[in-house]
Amino acid sequence: MARTKTTANPPPPKINYRALYPCAPDELLAECSSLTTMKARRHDEDIVVLSCTPSEPIYGDERANNGVPFFYLYQTMFKRIGMRLPFSAFERELLTEINVAPTQLHPNSWAFVKAFDILCGYLCQPASVDIFLHFFEVKK
Repeated sequence: MARTKTTANPPPPKINYRALYPCAPDELLAECSSLTTMKARRHDEDIVVLSCTPSEPIYGDERANNGVPFFYLYQTMFKRIGMRLPFSAFERELLTEINVAPTQLHPNSWAFVKAFDILCGYLCQPASVDIFLHFFEVKK
C-alpha cells in the first residue's frame, strides 16, 4: 500500500525578491532575520504580530505581502522596553513629526521615548512632542 503525503496548508509560493526590488543591493536582499520562532499573536482586527520567515529579507515592504502594509520591529522593543501596540497618541505624533517609520528608531531611542512618556504620566502632564524635541535632538 502506497502512502501519500497530505498537508493541511500548502507552502506559500516562493517570492522573487530580486524582481520586486531591482535596485536593492545583493547583500541587503541576502540579509534575513534569524528570529523566526515567535508564535503569531493577534492584538485586534488590525494588528497581528508575526515573526519573519527564514528567507524573508529585511528589505521587504507591502509588495512582498500582497499589498498588506506592515513594518518590522526589533524583538527587544517588546521584551525589554515594554513597547505595546497600537502606539500611543504621543508615539504616533512623534513619528509623524520627525517623519520616520517605527523601525527607523533604534531601540535606545525608543527607550528615551518610553521614559519621557512614563515621566510625563508620573508628573500628571500630557506628553508633548514639542517638549520632547526640546530635550532630545533627532539626527538623520
